[in-house]
Amino acid sequence: MTPRLLPEALSLQGRRVLVTGAASGIGQSAAACLASLGADLVLTDRSALEETAGLVKAAGAPAPRCIQGDVTDDAVQQSLLALGPYFSLASAAGVFGGPPGMSAQESFDFVMGINVRATMKLASACVDQMIRERQGYVVLVGSAAGRNGGGLPNDSQEYATYAASKGGVHTLVRWLSRRAVGHGVLVNGVAPGIVATPLSATLKVDTSILPMKRMGRPEELGWPIAMLCTPMASFTSGAILDVNGGMFVG
Repeated sequence: MTPRLLPEALSLQGRRVLVTGAASGIGQSAAACLASLGADLVLTDRSALEETAGLVKAAGAPAPRCIQGDVTDDAVQQSLLALGPYFSLASAAGVFGGPPGMSAQESFDFVMGINVRATMKLASACVDQMIRERQGYVVLVGSAAGRNGGGLPNDSQEYATYAASKGGVHTLVRWLSRRAVGHGVLVNGVAPGIVATPLSATLKVDTSILPMKRMGRPEELGWPIAMLCTPMASFTSGAILDVNGGMFVG
């Protein structure tokens, strides 16, 4: 059987795409999905990226360029931007809480620094590059918690901080969209529900209270993210796509 070619609106052949948080979970799945569309990938994460690089090559895409480092580090961001301009950015780097031993204030600053400040700084810089090219697609990964204040019975300040940070990501989507849409650059977000990732493994999730009685799978987020990184989303900007198994309807 002759392989069927991708529709032009879905093809990322020859397009450079940056994925943050690519070592595991949603970011890794997004990278694998984007590789299936032919993207020339640049991957970054604090953790090792060899496993994701293997998935990318197995999908038949070019060997990715991998930069291991902390996305809050200005030098790491500059290294990533030096490999641009990018056709698409899939920003999946994020944390739920601070490392053990941090005070509540330190944990708050840590979460906001990664989920909001670093995301804002890198996405804004990528948008600047894309504006000069008159084209580009940006997808920021938020959370259903940023839509509804948290869908789990958890009244901790840690959960409040996470929900607030993801609400901030959703606001960044709208702000960046207003700034970029007139220049051919489209910015959207994806708001996952509870997904089986290393991040969610830190939570005690009673799946019986979830509408679909299960957590999502990373690839169930990877494909919507990949779609928003392609010309298939050519008339969509400023949207938050809810991919949450029915946890939030609004």
